[in-house]
Amino acid sequence: MAGDTAARPVALVVGAGDATGGAIARRFASGGYTVCAVRRNLDKLQPLLEQIRAEGGQAHGFACDARDEDAVNALFDDIEARIGPVEVFVFNIGANVATSILDETARKYFKIWEMACFAGFLTARKAARCMAPRGKGTMLFTGATASLRGSANFAAFAGAKHALRALAQSMARELGPRGIHVAHVVIDGAIDTEFIRSNFPERYALKEQEGILNPDHIADAYWMLHTQPRDAWTHELDLRPWMEKF
Repeated sequence: MAGDTAARPVALVVGAGDATGGAIARRFASGGYTVCAVRRNLDKLQPLLEQIRAEGGQAHGFACDARDEDAVNALFDDIEARIGPVEVFVFNIGANVATSILDETARKYFKIWEMACFAGFLTARKAARCMAPRGKGTMLFTGATASLRGSANFAAFAGAKHALRALAQSMARELGPRGIHVAHVVIDGAIDTEFIRSNFPERYALKEQEGILNPDHIADAYWMLHTQPRDAWTHELDLRPWMEKF
């Protein structure tokens, strides 16, 4: 995997967290991409960047608040100028906070929408503006069960995720004819994360039965979507453990 990073295609992962986002970043790095990983806190990216580099990949870390239009535009401009054209864009920011509608506040509802939807619009719009003149690219959005149905106590999250799904659908219909593959991935089930392990031990115990999602397997699905031939593009893909009800 040695070589000049400028010669490699670039995969930009917005929301490169410790589980799914980090696994997606590692998968594209192993596939020969220079990964640009983004979180609000740059320090939290260091373990991921070190792991990718230790495995022979190329990675750069960026701190960015994806809700800030100027910051998003500056991020893409910097990457395109210094590292290379963004060929793959992944939006993986979540904001899953359960609250009764009786207790939900306007401030938190708006913040969840900003993180899970508005940030998706800002980053995806800029990605589209970079990719459209080149006539190629892949844009992948991480959805959730809440993208399809609004469960009790998840009004804010479901509203944001429904809107993100609609954004992905609209962009796919507009940008597909321009050579850009837009896909939305519904992650329906618990993921193998520290949060699930610490807060839902009974659910985490299902890992022994392959009853929760492995982030590396999710990442493999994102790689598959990117490598699909354009005569057989998938727009929406749902991933869930075999025992998950749907």
